Amino acid sequence: MTSKRNAGDIYRDIGVTPVIHAGGSSTASGGSKLRPEAMEAMNEAATIMVRIQELNEAAGKVIADITGAEAGFVSSGAAGGLVLQAAACIAGSDPAKMAQLPDASGLKNEIVIHRMHRFSYDHCYRAAGASFVEIGDGRQCAAWELEAAFTDRTAAVAYLFSPYLSRRAIPFREVCTMAHARGVPVIVDAASYLPPRANLRRFTAEGADMVIYSGGKGVRGPQGTGILCGRADLIEAAAANASPNPFIGRGMKVAKEEIVGLIAALRVFVDEDEEAETKRYRDMSQSVVDALIEVPGLDLSVEHNEYDSLTPIASMTFTRKWRGPGPREVLEEIGSGDPPIVLKALGNPDTLSVDPFNLDEGEMEIVIRRLREVLLG
Repeated sequence: MTSKRNAGDIYRDIGVTPVIHAGGSSTASGGSKLRPEAMEAMNEAATIMVRIQELNEAAGKVIADITGAEAGFVSSGAAGGLVLQAAACIAGSDPAKMAQLPDASGLKNEIVIHRMHRFSYDHCYRAAGASFVEIGDGRQCAAWELEAAFTDRTAAVAYLFSPYLSRRAIPFREVCTMAHARGVPVIVDAASYLPPRANLRRFTAEGADMVIYSGGKGVRGPQGTGILCGRADLIEAAAANASPNPFIGRGMKVAKEEIVGLIAALRVFVDEDEEAETKRYRDMSQSVVDALIEVPGLDLSVEHNEYDSLTPIASMTFTRKWRGPGPREVLEEIGSGDPPIVLKALGNPDTLSVDPFNLDEGEMEIVIRRLREVLLG
């Protein structure tokens, strides 16, 4: 009699080790667990052929309705959406300019960005031919610096919303007011800023011209999708630069199944009980704190705020009284165990966190047990 296969065997069969992902929704560890509704929709969509342009337009209308924006588009992840944001602002829907990218010679291609908003993925803007004009330093920025950055080659102002950023950037609404006074669009990267669900409408309501969200993080849609929404003319330009058209976004295609899967996931996401979801994450995080609260030298708490911890997480800070392995050694040891466990290590270098977003109750029990083993020897 054949024994029942474990879900992880599909990976083990090709030599890949499944992990327990207690680090949130990072792409490096697979993003998030796909919703069953999205998987069902993708399986059904995979058996039918459609015109991709028509599908893109239909999906865009759903995104526009959900986000309150004028238009929407499904991009190849949030990173692909950044490329399309830049391409739309630099080349618009002009085929001659679109065909020229990423060579932006003679085009408006300067994107103004706070120096404190520079991060690992802003090269996606440069991939479309953008050139950065940085304002401020790593700690602060004044309005006059943005004022001085505008030139006749300014294509857009980029603004990043992400955990653990400096809060001393020029306020977003003020940036929008200043940019719009000069006819310059403001493009937003809010890839990891869902939930809360209110953020789906927040940034366009506050003045953003285009916003990108990940489709595979908090929404739990296909990991290779992004939710691009904003001004109708700019979304039209982004779509013109994208697959299946033969321009800079051609290689960043999104499969028909992924588009359908994202829409299914997005519809479920916006209808979920966010309060109940938050309580579940808070209770799971509290179980970590309760299990480790008596370990001397550790400062434990449940963190949840609008800046760094958009959903509740268990935070574990190694104080000066701690006499055991440091955060780096804990990360390495727990990450090389069986099963390997990924923790969140962002912000304070003395702090590790357990994010319950991708954990079920059984996995959380394993995480707690392994933490006690590693921390207490």
